[in-house]
Amino acid sequence: MQTAEKQTRTYLYDLMNEAKEHGFKADDQWNLSLVTDAERSSIQRDYFPAVASKVSPELMLQVFQSIKSGLQQPLNTEEMQLDSQAILKRGLKFIVAFNPKRTRF
Repeated sequence: MQTAEKQTRTYLYDLMNEAKEHGFKADDQWNLSLVTDAERSSIQRDYFPAVASKVSPELMLQVFQSIKSGLQQPLNTEEMQLDSQAILKRGLKFIVAFNPKRTRF
């Protein structure tokens, strides 16, 4: 089992590589979300690149907050109110990042 720190580093590394590979500009930013499997599929269908990672429910909140911090993005009000119970109740299983400016269409 991976630690939260290792998952965070790996995810941030993947984001950096995708941004470099797809020519992100300085003002291009990742939109980071906790999503269900269906939401992940929809995002990956509509946006490219989209980087998704399945994270265990016990580590999800910690990994998500660490990634947001690594991207220098503050948590919004809804994200600050999340806890492990809410993650389980809503069926959130993936962390996904995409750039809303880069649609597949």
